[in-house]
Amino acid sequence: MSFSRRQFIQLMGIAGAAGMLPGCSSGDGNGTPAVSASKAPSDLYEVPKFGNVSLMHITDCHAQLNPIYFREPNVNLGLADAYGKAPHLVGHKLLEHFGIKPNTIEAHAFSYLNFEDAAQTYGKVGGFAHLSTLVKRLRAERGDGNSLLLDGGDTWQGSYTALQTRGMDMVEACNLLGVDVMTGHWEFTYRDHEVLKNLEAFNGEFVAQNIRVRDEAMFDYQFEDYHGYNDRSGHAFQPYTIREVGGVRVAVIGQAFPYTPIANPARFIPDWTFGIREREMQQMVDQVRETERPDAVVVISHNGMDVDLKMAANVTGIDAIFGGHTHDGMPAPSIVKNASGKTLVTNAGSNGKFLGVMDLDVRNGKVQDFRYRLLPVFANLIEPDRQMQAYIDEVRAPHMGVLSEELAVAGELMYRRGNFNGTFDQIICDAQRVIGDAQISLSPGFRWGTTVLPGQAITMEHIYDQTGTTYPETYVNEMSGADLKMILEDVLDNLFNEDPYLQQGGDMVRVGGMDYVCDPTATIGKRIKEMQLDDGTRIEADKSYKVAGWATVGSQSPGRPIWDVVADYLRDVKVAEIQKLNTPKLVNVDGNPGLADYPV
Repeated sequence: MSFSRRQFIQLMGIAGAAGMLPGCSSGDGNGTPAVSASKAPSDLYEVPKFGNVSLMHITDCHAQLNPIYFREPNVNLGLADAYGKAPHLVGHKLLEHFGIKPNTIEAHAFSYLNFEDAAQTYGKVGGFAHLSTLVKRLRAERGDGNSLLLDGGDTWQGSYTALQTRGMDMVEACNLLGVDVMTGHWEFTYRDHEVLKNLEAFNGEFVAQNIRVRDEAMFDYQFEDYHGYNDRSGHAFQPYTIREVGGVRVAVIGQAFPYTPIANPARFIPDWTFGIREREMQQMVDQVRETERPDAVVVISHNGMDVDLKMAANVTGIDAIFGGHTHDGMPAPSIVKNASGKTLVTNAGSNGKFLGVMDLDVRNGKVQDFRYRLLPVFANLIEPDRQMQAYIDEVRAPHMGVLSEELAVAGELMYRRGNFNGTFDQIICDAQRVIGDAQISLSPGFRWGTTVLPGQAITMEHIYDQTGTTYPETYVNEMSGADLKMILEDVLDNLFNEDPYLQQGGDMVRVGGMDYVCDPTATIGKRIKEMQLDDGTRIEADKSYKVAGWATVGSQSPGRPIWDVVADYLRDVKVAEIQKLNTPKLVNVDGNPGLADYPV
């Protein structure tokens, strides 16, 4: 059942009166709001003004200009020190940890529970026109000059229109939205000169203390005229900015995704080096505090939440880290103690689904207190901003013929997010096997990609939502069983290494046509066991297998773009249903609060 906007707002009014909507608080340090739900405002978007500095945060929008459906994961394993801690909580464990009542609009926003029915009831989330209305409202309530809008990156990539405009459609959307400061990751999957062209058109500032120009490129650096480049420090972009907010000085330091040239093609950005650079971050914080005398220091980060938590524990002098990359929608910040005090660590989900709002009381040269809310953006509850909606309609109009093509009907829920597999990932894997006549298929564990409800048409736009990269080429190669195991082990180590600084984010590579047993608690080389084909045949280390895949990082593959392969497959099957979900059998993780409703 779906509701009109009027009916929906009436429903939410009843929900608010019953104490079903989220509270607003600084919390107790364990992620539990200090203000109970029974004291929640009747308006989901009523965020009382607090203090004198308001920092709003979006991240990982992945170029989704219009509202979408997005299912949160049922698998987000936390091991070792991360066990049972945010962000590695799913389902009821997540709701319990953050004090969220089940079967509410907030429970739907933050968990996968009862997703299909709740999505039908509450409708789509996100949309830049709806986000714009919310940002304008909060800014007006806080007054001119009292707020900043921070963007954690992964904004220019993830849709057909972004791919066609090389990200410029999102630059203009962010200008209309009023983004003040941003950092990046997938932005660097365009060519280096395209990145700089987009940044020249961006009205805000791009910051990244951890991107340097290669030593060998310094003498003939082709972008030396770019205003962010510093030939003395080697920074390719300005590392920080100072903004006057609410009558105080706020420093915003940037931290781009550290592993960009490893996780994505380095050939697109040959002159730039990345890295976590913890020591340099500490030096930057110390330098900024000494020379700029800010009242507050915050970091806009694309590290991923586990990396941010470790950095917050090791680097002193940071008041708050506004994180991204791992798409974790966390209702309250983690409060991390370190040698000089504490640092707040947040992560604001993905796909334009959330807007983080941190209000600070900054007096006497430091942060005295805070309030935080992560607001889910429900399209049915927020009127779209007319100016932004007109822009979105204009930028999409030339492409509607492609975007609206209906390829098949979703025979079941089609989603991606989760550590090991998703139904839309399985469709991509199945398409590669069928079209490529392969025994096995591989697909990257990307965390971006929208959700399609059962019975909905799967359009070409949905395919680009899942596959819209600048390196979409497919391949079909012979690969040994030993090589397959090595690939799986390597990706698992990126996901589950005990040291967060050795994790690269993302999820496990998806497989088609094969199964295996996985022990995430083991060490590298020992996590994968009992590999076999769908027919039960054991995969032998010294035998060769025909493997299809896409999105190679090292060099360009020779095959067709993945979106064409998947589209051909869906046009043929008519109804998209999963015959077999190739998700591994997990061992030694029973009872893990980051695991629920696992199919094997």
